[in-house]
Amino acid sequence: MGATTGTPFGGTIGKTIAGSKPWWPAANRPPQGAPNILIVLFDDVGFSDFGCYGSKIRTPTIDKLAAEGLRYSGFHTTAMCSTTRAALLTGRNHHSVGVGCLANFDSGYPGYRGKIAREAGTLAEMLRTHGYRNYMVGKWHVTPLTESGATGPFDGWPLGRGFDRFYGFLDAETDQYAPELVSDNTHIDPPGTYESGYHLTADLVDQSIRFIADHVADRPDLPFLTWVALGACHAPHQAPSDIIKGYEAMFAHGWDVEREQRLAQQKAMGLVPADTKLPMRNDGVKAWDEHSADEKRVFIRLQSAFAGMLDHADQHLARLIEFLDKAGIRDNTLVIVMSDNGASQEGGPLGFVNAMGPYNFRPEPLPEKVRRIDDIGGPDTHSNFPHGWAMASNTPLRRYKQNTHGGGIRDPFVMSWPKRIAARGEIRHQFVHASDLAPTLLELIGVTAPTEIAGCAQMPLEGESFTRSISDPAAPSKNSPQYFEMFGHRGIWKDGWKAVAFHPSGTPFENDRWELFHLDRDFSEVDDLASREPQRVAEMIGMWWSEAEKHNVLPLDDRFGPRFAENAARFHGERNHFTFHAGMGHVPTDVAPDVRSRSYTIEAQIDIGEGAEGVLIAHGDATSGYSLYIKDGLLVHDLNIGGGHEIVTSDRKVPAGARRLGLRVERLRRKDPPAQGKRTGMTQYTLLIDGEPAGTVQTQLAFHNFISWSGLDIGRDRGSPVSHYDAPFEFTGKLLQVTVVMHDDQKLDGEGLGNAEMARQ
Repeated sequence: MGATTGTPFGGTIGKTIAGSKPWWPAANRPPQGAPNILIVLFDDVGFSDFGCYGSKIRTPTIDKLAAEGLRYSGFHTTAMCSTTRAALLTGRNHHSVGVGCLANFDSGYPGYRGKIAREAGTLAEMLRTHGYRNYMVGKWHVTPLTESGATGPFDGWPLGRGFDRFYGFLDAETDQYAPELVSDNTHIDPPGTYESGYHLTADLVDQSIRFIADHVADRPDLPFLTWVALGACHAPHQAPSDIIKGYEAMFAHGWDVEREQRLAQQKAMGLVPADTKLPMRNDGVKAWDEHSADEKRVFIRLQSAFAGMLDHADQHLARLIEFLDKAGIRDNTLVIVMSDNGASQEGGPLGFVNAMGPYNFRPEPLPEKVRRIDDIGGPDTHSNFPHGWAMASNTPLRRYKQNTHGGGIRDPFVMSWPKRIAARGEIRHQFVHASDLAPTLLELIGVTAPTEIAGCAQMPLEGESFTRSISDPAAPSKNSPQYFEMFGHRGIWKDGWKAVAFHPSGTPFENDRWELFHLDRDFSEVDDLASREPQRVAEMIGMWWSEAEKHNVLPLDDRFGPRFAENAARFHGERNHFTFHAGMGHVPTDVAPDVRSRSYTIEAQIDIGEGAEGVLIAHGDATSGYSLYIKDGLLVHDLNIGGGHEIVTSDRKVPAGARRLGLRVERLRRKDPPAQGKRTGMTQYTLLIDGEPAGTVQTQLAFHNFISWSGLDIGRDRGSPVSHYDAPFEFTGKLLQVTVVMHDDQKLDGEGLGNAEMARQ
């Protein structure tokens, strides 16, 4: 028997080799001519942001790929990152595979597990059975973040879902200069720093080239799938300052003129119909000329940071495409470039230089933004542009990421395959959905989806191949309806018609107003036909409920904060004591002690000699976090809220020898009527040396809703430093262990937490 393969032995085993016949199982082989596949997935890039989709942002690499192949004007996603990735990877609807919303939480219902079901094999798992080698680089975000620590479980990480190598990050976002990196199944330090010129985009392209170069050297007879999911252009918008500043003149005219120019260019390209109308500004977006000179100045720089990040990514993508040419494999490599959803509304109406402050109730007034304008795009910022520029990114579509109107779900899609796609610079207008990608790739390769993977029966593919449209511009769109749902926003498409409902959070779903658009004649969704065709509206609403029931969309849930808060509480449960030992690895934020809106005590057991210093515990980075450390012989705690530092230093030096050093954090309550027992809004931070107070500060600053996307370190502060020291500022004494004990007084602000968490999605 084939004990290691499960396949019966096909030879003969006699008593000696003379009477035996060897046998080797047939290796998985791809069909003749099967292409290499390179998928480049951008993050939060709007419909019009690539140059070949109407923007003046410099994207010559992407534009060249479009000129050598195809652009689709009707490619649709799911309005969010985790969900689109789940649909792209599996060829099924995102609720059907358990990723109805974000990987950040499990709501307890089949459609909302935050993790791709085993019954829904990924493209990598499907292609592995046909001889492909599979490489994943960049953002994953379809693993529950509570499973992203050193103990996993790893069955939802890339290597657990069919990829042979992984280099990237698991969360929704990461700092581009000090990322939360994972190599295969291990958290690692970034290979460089901001000071040394490091940027994640360049690193991800380097690793992509390395994986492909290794593949070509080792197995040139086999095709590969390389999935490159860039951090660009998700916040924080970070790029070299010279590129950012080079865009200021381009955007000085503001978002109203920008939208008009982009739509005119789209019409000239034939990307949208000549009669496409520019929608009114999205709700809450003021005319550009209504803003002050200082506001405009900041807004232009924030938009320039976004543009600079995209430009920078295109420059490095050029290196990857050039390598394919150099290696002689470009001709038979199918390259796809796309975005996972529309441009983000998470920058709010005025944008942010560092969003981590406002999401913890530390305001970021305009004078502060002006003062920090040259910091935008740098290592101590978490910048995001205002709604007006996000609206321009999505030209000519309404609303944004998170929404099921066009601005949230209609995205750029470029395809190039010199050997097989004859089209050069053509546009296709068919309706295409993210779940249609995997079936299309399987058909192009000439294989079918397996009915079983690793002993698990597979659910049918739900997407439909759009292969016929590649060669036939007149090919019809898919036959089946396509539903949309995100945070209660709903939509459904069928035969060129779309019904859509914007859902204000916290309002009854039955109060939602459904709009009706004939997309074949109304690209930008401006002519609402609902009142003229009530019967069609009713039919499409009924169709939506039917599809929702079929694909695990129900129950509808529009609660942002409670879902995050419930998930955090369920993960940590009643655990209130954490012990960390010297030498351990990095702890992701969602696995680390949750000190938001809590009283707690930290204690480090150390043995300190003369002159020893360094970090004992640090969680976060330069934009937000906390650090307890020894410097100049003194114990120091830095509470960094959005770059605002509340520092308390011990009133005496730490004596040499075995010591217990710590911090007690107490959320204060009033002691006098009539507000007896109610919180004051103040928090007291008390340093402890051998259990005795050694310095105190009271402040209104605290982690109410968000600490940082950067995790926790023991005995050092890697990457982007929380406080005023040079990272990693490793402790030079002997650190035995650090304990964190949570006090029983947590009460998270559900709405605030939801807003804060959504800022990093």
